[in-house]
Amino acid sequence: MLNWVVMIRGSRFRLKGWQQAAVAVGSAVGALLDPRRADLIAALGETTGKPAFDRVLERMKKSPEGREILLERPRVISTNVGHAWDLPDNTFGAAYARFMGSRNFSPDDRPPVRFMETEELAYVAMRAREVHDFWHTLFDLPTNLIGETALKVIEFEQMLLPMCLMSVLGGTARFSDKQRSLFYQHYFPWALKAGARSTDLMCVYYEKHFHEDLEDVRRKWGIIPAPLPPRPNATIAVPL
Repeated sequence: MLNWVVMIRGSRFRLKGWQQAAVAVGSAVGALLDPRRADLIAALGETTGKPAFDRVLERMKKSPEGREILLERPRVISTNVGHAWDLPDNTFGAAYARFMGSRNFSPDDRPPVRFMETEELAYVAMRAREVHDFWHTLFDLPTNLIGETALKVIEFEQMLLPMCLMSVLGGTARFSDKQRSLFYQHYFPWALKAGARSTDLMCVYYEKHFHEDLEDVRRKWGIIPAPLPPRPNATIAVPL
């Protein structure tokens, strides 16, 4: 319990309405100017996302696995998920470890939650932030601009966070003409379908499924992996 309290409660701020609006606008402008600023994107998500996080919290309370997550409040940090690197190759945990290792990512790099009003909402916001790489693994999405934007479509389908919609708009604005065509013809329709068809992914206790076969958990949770980019002059098909 202590590790999440230190990283969440110790850095939280209560904002008045006008302050929240100011942080949201400033974060949005800053994130557009420098999309690598994870702290600004996080602040934007928190200051615009309270109603969405409220809805996610209520759904988690109605789900047995979601209630277990809220009770135990697991953190996706190195000390808790490091065993994934020792699991058999076919497992979900090993796939997550490969995803992180191939990019030299650390699960400890997520910025803390600062602008949620209650500890419960702060945890839900942190959980949404920390399962992002699990979703990359499950949907087999790269971490390039197209992959991140496609995942934001799925995150919006799942949580209705305004920040996700703004990230999609901001991401597509930075696309080249070729990237924009590829995204809207190939990835966007798939992401809409994938986000709608999968289970409520905020109610999944991923860490307790690390040892399970990757394809088995994808089937169980209704995950449709991202299709391969189309070959030149190939007909674009969206999985049914």
